Amino acid sequence: MSDSGSPASSTPAYDVAIVGYGPVGATAANLLGRQGLKVVVIERDPDIYSRARAISTDEEVMRVWQSVGLADRLQHDMLPDRPVAFVDAAGAPFYETTITGHGYGHPPQQFIYQPAVDQVLREGVARFGNVELLLEHECLRVVNKGDHVELMLADLRSDLFKRIRASYVIAADGGSSPTRGQLGVGYSGKTYTERWVVIDTKVVKEWDAHDRLRFHCNPARPTVDCPTPLGHHRWEYPARPGDTDEYLVSDEAVWKVLNEQGITDEHVEVLRAVIYRHHVRTADRWRVGRVFLAGDAAHAMPPWIGQGMAAGVRDVANLCWKMAAVLRGTAPEALLDSYETERKPHVIEVTRRAVLMGRVITEHNEVLAAVRNHVLRVITKVPAITRQGQKLYWVPDAYYPDGFFAATGHKAEGRQIIQPRVSDDTGTKVRLDDVLQGRWTLLHLGALPAGAQAWTARGVTILPVRDTTLTAWLTKHKATAVIIRPDGFIYAAADSAATLPPPPLGLDCAAPAAITNAVPA
Repeated sequence: MSDSGSPASSTPAYDVAIVGYGPVGATAANLLGRQGLKVVVIERDPDIYSRARAISTDEEVMRVWQSVGLADRLQHDMLPDRPVAFVDAAGAPFYETTITGHGYGHPPQQFIYQPAVDQVLREGVARFGNVELLLEHECLRVVNKGDHVELMLADLRSDLFKRIRASYVIAADGGSSPTRGQLGVGYSGKTYTERWVVIDTKVVKEWDAHDRLRFHCNPARPTVDCPTPLGHHRWEYPARPGDTDEYLVSDEAVWKVLNEQGITDEHVEVLRAVIYRHHVRTADRWRVGRVFLAGDAAHAMPPWIGQGMAAGVRDVANLCWKMAAVLRGTAPEALLDSYETERKPHVIEVTRRAVLMGRVITEHNEVLAAVRNHVLRVITKVPAITRQGQKLYWVPDAYYPDGFFAATGHKAEGRQIIQPRVSDDTGTKVRLDDVLQGRWTLLHLGALPAGAQAWTARGVTILPVRDTTLTAWLTKHKATAVIIRPDGFIYAAADSAATLPPPPLGLDCAAPAAITNAVPA
């Protein structure tokens, strides 16, 4: 390759460079593009990766995509609220449930076909002329240079080097993250030695229970049997000792397993079979200077509660509004230190739950499996136990105990506000976030609380609460007034007898004029 050799004065400069254009990188590009920032996206591949990796998402992620005007379009291609069944070796269910939501305004759990999601997210990015795409480019080097980051890129089409600079970099370049390696950041944890086979299929003829997630808790061969939208279906199961990788992905081996499930070539067309191993890893640091790790570059978890991609979307939702505020000069640079403080504990807890679920599903001891089946079959007949159980093994509430919050000890601080449908200025019922519009907002019941004037002087938007659902939620959390951050999390709260804490130094709450709510046709 040859170096284009441009001098520093003519080096293209951006507010943010995003390395990686999977769903996490594409979400970040939408979030930052909507903020009016100058963004560049760097991606090795020429097009969307064709294999469906992530298979589910949740209400909190849909809320992020709602903030960039894409949730309703994405919803067209998803399967919401599918039943979940745990079945024994004979195929008989010993526990069935449907995931209960947290009130964030979208289906709490639904299945996706990732290539379709990627396509919509990229169509969303195309709305923003301030976002530049460099497909078929590889990021060879990232170097912190004081007030910016220098990136050396290889144009894989022309064999030329390119040098660009950015105020900040988001590395969303996957679990093997070359960027993380260049920065010398460790990736602590473990990789399970057991190999898993993933079979992706196209449905030709539907069968009983084709539309539900089933965990086949068979000690001889635990299997995940999962519907995906747009006429697809997936199976995942562990390899048996002695089977070679070549055999495991052969037609003979694949159809043997599917036939054991009662599936024939009348039901599905096999699209692909691949092998992978589960990882439980977290990057030792998520920030090095002006470079931030997100998604699988920052953490990897097993797939049992479908949170790998979701965790990455949460990462950039947390990071991008902070980055935009710092770049505009409306928040201190130290705000960015709260990214890892807030996100890492939540990721660790989600990962712990995913590992726990995996242990329950993949128990190989027949005696322990029989006890598991009997106990769950009995206790889950009580609806209250089923509801409470989900709070222990499924996705936790959106709550950050530490980070960029007032830290007064109020129980509402660090929680994400629910999202009921409320009346807008015209009396139309819309989702709460469509009223908040990503602004710093003071929501209050009754009269304005003491301390509100300090916030209004900083440009906070004031909205009285008249919705009964929202009123009940605030009352439950002993708050008559809350300060909502742009990402929907509560910075500060007060009851009727308390004074709102003052805004932090250097924070300007006025909404930037550059934000656009354009929605793709």
